[in-house]
Amino acid sequence: MVSGCSVLSLIPKNIAKLPTGLPKVPKDIANIPDAIPRKESRGRYGNPESYVIFGQHYRVLISANGYVERGIASWYGPGFHAERTSSGEPYDMYAMTAAHKTLPIPTYARITNLKNGRSVVVRINDRGPFVEGRIVDLSYTAAWKLDITRTGTAQVELQVLQAGTDAPPPPIIPPTEFSSPTAPTAVATENLVREHSVRYLQVGSFSALSNAESLVSRLKAAGISNSRLRELRSAGNILFRVILGPLEGPLELDDMLLRLQLIGINKAQVSVESLQ
Repeated sequence: MVSGCSVLSLIPKNIAKLPTGLPKVPKDIANIPDAIPRKESRGRYGNPESYVIFGQHYRVLISANGYVERGIASWYGPGFHAERTSSGEPYDMYAMTAAHKTLPIPTYARITNLKNGRSVVVRINDRGPFVEGRIVDLSYTAAWKLDITRTGTAQVELQVLQAGTDAPPPPIIPPTEFSSPTAPTAVATENLVREHSVRYLQVGSFSALSNAESLVSRLKAAGISNSRLRELRSAGNILFRVILGPLEGPLELDDMLLRLQLIGINKAQVSVESLQ
């Protein structure tokens, strides 16, 4: 079983809850030290020869020596804080950790934001991100130090480090604000909406009330209770829409989209209307 940052919901107990609030950001977040590469045995958990997520096949690398990769980094936080990672360790959004799809667990890597040159060292102890185009999911602190929490994603370079190569990264200039983070935009809406406009998800629209009610029952059975029905009248016709929300922001939106995917609903649409 691979749990990981983007597949924690494969463990039933983890799909039943969403974050009720952001854990308090440490006042000394800028002083949280980078991970220090050290020799560790390949983890007992999180290192299958291969695995499949959402129909995609992944093969875990036998060795990470010399591995360098460039691509998009994102970050994950409250929706997974304290939950089990693929390594079996609880996820700490304020530790210097990260998730990768194929690097051995654990692996140490330097992550450099290619836009601003900031760099951190993280310990990879989880699997993910399972979103096309993204190569690494960072902890909140790692993303904050790289100034990614405000943008959600960034182009980065990932360079695997070995024990004894823990030279300190370049000086980090803290972002102006960090107490109200933003998150990676949701999978289905990455270039469509910003945090202030993400309010609801429409997961279905039916001409028959019974079909809409059946979907609501299906959602509730999966532990998704914040659903409602809304009538839409147009040209004499009535549609019954199934709406989820309100959602507090991109973090909760990403979690909800993932939970919907895991029960076979892949076409949820963002709605910015105000529901009374």
